[in-house]
Amino acid sequence: MKKRLFAILAVMAVFCTAIFAQENGADAEQTAESAAAVAGALKYIAAAIAVGLACIAGGIAVAKIGAAAMGAMSENPEVSGKALPFAGLAEGICLWGVLVGVLILVL
Repeated sequence: MKKRLFAILAVMAVFCTAIFAQENGADAEQTAESAAAVAGALKYIAAAIAVGLACIAGGIAVAKIGAAAMGAMSENPEVSGKALPFAGLAEGICLWGVLVGVLILVL
């Protein structure tokens, strides 16, 4: 898991470096246009990271909570009403990530 995370971060660093390297070679007239293009590109990257990480974290949380809830319900069926809200809270992480992604794109 740590190797995959490191690989993803390395790829993102290479893309960001390539974007900023293009800006440094531009003329003075094209600086404003390239700055707007970089800001637009970084906006989409930031929104994708926000949504992606939130959904991955939400999926991990729901997996662990769901497994624990099923184990608890197999021993005591009365626990089901208490375990389901925790799964809903874990899914809320994904919704917050999507909301942050939308706010990044709109603002």
